[in-house]
Amino acid sequence: MARILVVDDEADLEILVKQKFRQKIREQHYEFFFAENGVAALQKLQENPGIDMVLSDINMPEMDGLTLLSRLKELRPMIKSVIISAYSDMENIRTAMNRGAFDFITKPINFEDLTLTVEKTLLQVNQTRETLKALKENDILKMYVDESVLNFMGDREVGSSLIANETIEATVVFVDICGFTRISEKETPDNVVSLLNRYFDVIVKEIIAQTGIVDKFIGDAVMAVFRGEFHLDRAIEASLAVRKQINNLPAQESNTFVPNVSIGINSGDMISGNIGSASLRRLDFTVIGDAVNTAQRLQDAAGPGQIVINESSYAKVKDSFNCQKLGEISLKNKSQVSNIYEVLN
Repeated sequence: MARILVVDDEADLEILVKQKFRQKIREQHYEFFFAENGVAALQKLQENPGIDMVLSDINMPEMDGLTLLSRLKELRPMIKSVIISAYSDMENIRTAMNRGAFDFITKPINFEDLTLTVEKTLLQVNQTRETLKALKENDILKMYVDESVLNFMGDREVGSSLIANETIEATVVFVDICGFTRISEKETPDNVVSLLNRYFDVIVKEIIAQTGIVDKFIGDAVMAVFRGEFHLDRAIEASLAVRKQINNLPAQESNTFVPNVSIGINSGDMISGNIGSASLRRLDFTVIGDAVNTAQRLQDAAGPGQIVINESSYAKVKDSFNCQKLGEISLKNKSQVSNIYEVLN
């Protein structure tokens, strides 16, 4: 059963939520809790530690929604929050997103939109829970995370099994935010980090939507891995969605920076394992090999807005995606030139 806390000082909202979700409540799919402000919400969270997500208004007495978001980040960092506000409150909505809100919906509430938003948020909650459950069984986790995260995951002793090192067939995607270095030279550190995290959040959501795994963040680039059935197709679908969503973002206000991405994709065999220094307690569960290096070289060859694949990938997806040949290039550590293709749609 999913547990949802609704925080709003309008009493009518509680009635509407109970009416609109009465079937889900009756079938015990959802359990709702209600609070009239942020102070009451924190009390509810203490009394009910199993709450999965929070739906919160912004403007409330005693403690508003933005302050509640900050407190949630400190007390319950893994809980997902959705902000409810008016169209005219866009500045506060942007602040809420920067403080970690997962999504937002506007008033007057469209309950069809609310239903879809709740379902999407709970799906993310379940995916996060399954990931943590898997990681909990691996002693290697202690090398990545701090004590507070381990405490959040529970008191049971972490198992001693290690994540296996293996050779896998997968697709690697490198997504680079074009021209972002210029921003980092002109903006304040806070603005740079906030903006980069905003772009990363857009990219990560589309990767997760296609069941990809975010392997690492490298400067202003993201490396993702797709495994399982149709991994190449899903990687391309995610890349197309990333490009579309990034292109729909507004220009950066202070210097008219328009975000864009260049993307390289490659499939093949690669080694998956824990790479790093055990003595420093810093290991990355990652993939390495020629297929990974080639994906990065293809990203280097891609221009702003381009998604680039090699001839081998093109042969596999040419019937599913519209591509055009870009020509031949010499890839580092390759004796022969390679034909590369741009995925258009």
